[in-house]
Amino acid sequence: MYIDSSSIKRNQKIYTRHLLRSSFRENGKVKHKTIANLSECSDDEINAMKLALKHKNNLAELGSITDIETVLGKRIGAVWALKVLADRLGISRAIGNGPEGRLALVQIIARIVDQGSRLSAVRFAQRHAVCEIIGIDRLDEDTLYQNLAWLAEQQEGIEKNLFKERYPDVIPTLFLYDITSSYLEGTCNELADWGYNRDKKRGKMQIVVGLLTGPDGLPVAVRVFKGNTNDTKTVSEQVRILAKTFGVKEVTLVGDRGMLKGPQIDQLPEDFRYITAITKPQILKMLEDRIIQYELFTDKVCEVEYIGTRYVLRRNPIRAKEMAISRESKQASVEKLAQDLTQYLTEHGKASIDAALKKATAKIQKLKAENWLCAVAGQRLITIETDEAALEQSALLDGCYVIKSDVPEDHADAEILHDRYCDLENVERAFRTMKTTHLEMRPVFVRKEQSTRGHVFVVMLAFLLQRELENAWADMDITVREGIDELAAIHVQEIKIKETTIRKIPTPNEIGKQLLEKAGIDLPQVLPARTANVHTKKKLHSERLK
Repeated sequence: MYIDSSSIKRNQKIYTRHLLRSSFRENGKVKHKTIANLSECSDDEINAMKLALKHKNNLAELGSITDIETVLGKRIGAVWALKVLADRLGISRAIGNGPEGRLALVQIIARIVDQGSRLSAVRFAQRHAVCEIIGIDRLDEDTLYQNLAWLAEQQEGIEKNLFKERYPDVIPTLFLYDITSSYLEGTCNELADWGYNRDKKRGKMQIVVGLLTGPDGLPVAVRVFKGNTNDTKTVSEQVRILAKTFGVKEVTLVGDRGMLKGPQIDQLPEDFRYITAITKPQILKMLEDRIIQYELFTDKVCEVEYIGTRYVLRRNPIRAKEMAISRESKQASVEKLAQDLTQYLTEHGKASIDAALKKATAKIQKLKAENWLCAVAGQRLITIETDEAALEQSALLDGCYVIKSDVPEDHADAEILHDRYCDLENVERAFRTMKTTHLEMRPVFVRKEQSTRGHVFVVMLAFLLQRELENAWADMDITVREGIDELAAIHVQEIKIKETTIRKIPTPNEIGKQLLEKAGIDLPQVLPARTANVHTKKKLHSERLK
């Protein structure tokens, strides 16, 4: 009697069956008889029965086995959880189950668990059972770089598939758009250029990233532009994505005041509406032309319609207070410098008063307070004078802003227009997560244009998984980073009994159980018996010897 096991592969899936059979001779020929179908049994149970049948003539021997070895295998908890979430959100289906799609999923999971380069992702796969779970037989950094190019080529199709997964029934009509910049450590990236750096990182070339999100603030598309691309020049690409790739109609596009200006608004299709804001000089011009009055700026929204355009006015008292405190802090800083300079001039008779005045003036200009602060030199004395009229004029519009839109009033009232514009904060929050706090878009670690686009796209897809975990663990006193580390501590246990190896998943600790339960994830009982060829072509020890 023996257990006959065999596996077949159909449509990228592996099916395994186990039969309990016996052999006998009939008319000189060996024949087999199936006694039972054991395919429903777990791998542990099958291995136990095979072990018992192997020692059927002396079962007592099983009780005296001493060569049992327990080995701590690869990490599995975090990888399994993220794979389940990717399936649940439709990311796995959107990128496809082919070889390139599975490689892309490895990069997405590696970006969340262990941020770094493609070389770092391969080392990650050596420690985590990602290849065994996803089904990859061979992995090195070159295949991942090639996969980035594949992702860039297939990006529009993947975004379209994912859009259908997220909005199968009702297609949204409101979309948020904003851009950011990400500085580069080197100068060899094909998209690198000098431009307005939002990270305030001087002396660094950059790339520009545009993020288009749905009304919930979750990304639906991302694009990478050269580092010197102006904000307004990125809008037409987003309109093309919405109209052609996603096929949406009657769209309301929300963008900030630097994004949607007159020319961009004029180029919008007829069925596109917009919500944006106007600049401070434009507000002053409207006040001067008496289109609006200063008294309309209160902590409650107020609407004014002018030549078919709706303007929503509001004054944020919290922001106004912050700006007032900032001015007071700047003035105190300058006055402190003036006192220090005066003391220095008093103690050093040969010190130049012109040099001291130059320092005080430079400080004022650095703080951008030259409109209402002025440094004056007397006899070995530096004083700071305040232009009260200019200060009052500068503080006139503190906390005040005006939202501009052409959305009909029967579609959205002033309060809704205001709230939708404020939803742009969700896009800014997504940028913070993608760039620094968890997913770390930079350092980029790639040079080619296609690789750069693929890298940023991987970060966007990883953000969707990160936000899903953030929502699932919202009521727990733990960050997503800490939760991932806790799940990553769950290892496969390899139990070796003579020639038989059983790969078992242990029960997590209480925190791990709670994290998995909140996310609606169940760990498997055993790990598939798969061996992947995972290796790095660049070795750390050889690099250290240089």
